[in-house]
Amino acid sequence: MTQPTYGPHNPHPLSILRTELVWEGKYDEYGHRREVDIAGCAMPMQRIESIDEPRREAAATGQLELFEQQNPKQDDFRNRLIWGDNKLVMASLLQEFKGKVDLIYIDPPFDVGADFSMSVPFGEKDSVFKDQSILEMVAYRDMWGKGKDSYFQMIYERLTLIRELLSDYGTAYVHVDWHVSHYVKAILDEVFGVDNVQSEVIWQRTSARSDAKTYNHIHDTIFFCTKGENFVWNPQFEEYGEDYLASKYTHEDEDGRKYRLGDITSPNPRPNMMYEWMGFSSPEKGWRYSKKTMQKLHDEGRIWYPSDKVKRPQYKRYLDELSGRPLQSVWTDVYPVNSQAKERLGYPTQKPEALIERIIEVSSNEADLVADFFCGSGTTGAVAERLGRRWLMCDLGRFAIHTSRKRMIELQRKLHGEGKSYRAFDVYNLGRYERQWWQQDRLQGADEEHRRVILEFFKAEVLTSMPSPLLHGRKAGAFCHVDGIDSMFTREEAKQVAQATAQAGGRECYCLAWEFEMDLHLLVNALVQELGVKLKLVQIPREIMEKNRKSPPPFLEVAVLTAEVVYRSPLAPLEKGGTDPEVPLFKGDLGDLSGL
Repeated sequence: MTQPTYGPHNPHPLSILRTELVWEGKYDEYGHRREVDIAGCAMPMQRIESIDEPRREAAATGQLELFEQQNPKQDDFRNRLIWGDNKLVMASLLQEFKGKVDLIYIDPPFDVGADFSMSVPFGEKDSVFKDQSILEMVAYRDMWGKGKDSYFQMIYERLTLIRELLSDYGTAYVHVDWHVSHYVKAILDEVFGVDNVQSEVIWQRTSARSDAKTYNHIHDTIFFCTKGENFVWNPQFEEYGEDYLASKYTHEDEDGRKYRLGDITSPNPRPNMMYEWMGFSSPEKGWRYSKKTMQKLHDEGRIWYPSDKVKRPQYKRYLDELSGRPLQSVWTDVYPVNSQAKERLGYPTQKPEALIERIIEVSSNEADLVADFFCGSGTTGAVAERLGRRWLMCDLGRFAIHTSRKRMIELQRKLHGEGKSYRAFDVYNLGRYERQWWQQDRLQGADEEHRRVILEFFKAEVLTSMPSPLLHGRKAGAFCHVDGIDSMFTREEAKQVAQATAQAGGRECYCLAWEFEMDLHLLVNALVQELGVKLKLVQIPREIMEKNRKSPPPFLEVAVLTAEVVYRSPLAPLEKGGTDPEVPLFKGDLGDLSGL
């Protein structure tokens, strides 16, 4: 076969391609662009709990009516904290929030090849290792399975959904680092349009280091993108440096007000502004102001006059009238969350509140809707709540949701204690895909079959004559309750199971579930005192879904880790391995570790 002749009559395929970032999976086998399957990704979300902690505490003390009189609702909107894959979460939110989100900040993972394992610190030297959950393992394969190609596809899909959610005046901030910033910029140009990628902000996140044989990486990149040419913009200012003030504001009035001088001659020829003023002849191109304005400035003492007629009058710019230097694209005045910071939660990727506060104040107004779909420790929601914005947050990691939930509860209490308004929030769940497939494909959709399989692997007896529909089996003298495959074991369910166990004459009950409501251990302890029934919370292992599995996998009881705050006396000597005086060894508690 002869090679085809390329030229003007037969252009080579490469000669007509546009400039773009291409990765494996961007196009299908026929050269068609793979679009994001928004409809196929949308799934119903289940509300796990509604949280209004000050209201709950008021109800517990019989002061609910007084609370509602003193704390009227701002509106009916409830903030949302969602556990699940953010691609599916965003697709599921589109029906309600398409074109309604005013500001979206995301801080996606930077390190191609990183996983979701982490060391959860408590105290100065101790930590608990948190392995990947099932959902995180699946996400790991999707995000990093093909290296950068997987990452590019992941980012493209999320940015496409983000643009759909943004309002016409909306703004998106994408926070990355030097590993992927150049790739992400190309994808942003494609999704938002080159003209709508407004700026590249450089954040110096740490001070200078000297621990590598290269130029040390001390900054992150934050891309500022908009939906269109009209967007919310509230100018922010930063303080002038001492060197700048010393070199520019060198003059001082009798009353001590510092000022600098500014030109009041016209930069362009203005014949109508050529006139003599206070004995000074007209500049070649005329004055900047009319005679009327010049007289007003003169009366206000805003014009500086030289001692001779060779120089020209100038305008006084007072230092105390300036807001500061307009915010630039290099931020060196926002510091990372250090080990002694009050806001530190021990979350590995936690960003400082000052950074998110700046972004929210610049690009949103009060009551606007702010979202973060890689929420981590919940900094975006915490700052949005404090600044009077509404918020949506989601994350794939259970520990992230647990951390954000606790943080928002504490913030509710703090704002209420200060007499400030706040909004309640709901916790949602999205992500039982593997179990749903298993139930439909292997169990023919029967929940009874699901319970039988669980009890068989748990080596428990299936009750054929049940004293209660909530009690499904018995093991070693204790009853067994198997929660539904699409359910989360909640506080209310725990109460009902404990009551059913007590009525059947039992003292113990194994509660087997795929997921448990957070902080459930507090209620379990109370039920022992109230009903004399001990509930043992047991996580159903995913291994039972493995094809051809015969031997039972380990069923582990949900662990609870608590710790006390220990303060050392400032006068007492430090013990080996201790901490600084008056520094708490641990702040807060980790609660139940289910799902970690």
